[in-house]
Amino acid sequence: MTGPDPAAEAGERIAARVRACADVLDLSAGAFNTVATPVPGGRIDGVALRTDTVEIGVVVRYGRPLPEIATEIRAAVAPMVPDRAVHVSIEDVSVGLPGPPTRSGE
Repeated sequence: MTGPDPAAEAGERIAARVRACADVLDLSAGAFNTVATPVPGGRIDGVALRTDTVEIGVVVRYGRPLPEIATEIRAAVAPMVPDRAVHVSIEDVSVGLPGPPTRSGE
């Protein structure tokens, strides 16, 4: 019997914290689907736990300056991973049209 997967638990906690940030509509694995953490039974899109960094990919609501949103996300995640740099990539911006957000080019 195996115990809990620390990467999966950390990834889920980080994903929840990012989703709670203002103007974040969804997490995104990015154009090449590389911003993700593999976990038993699947993966956590939008959160990539690396050796010395954490990559976050998001889709955000149009309106606020993008650097402000990225700074807020970084500030929310950094205390959870004090030994890693946090890189935020805004993968798409939604202008509030009806329907779910999609990645650019879809």
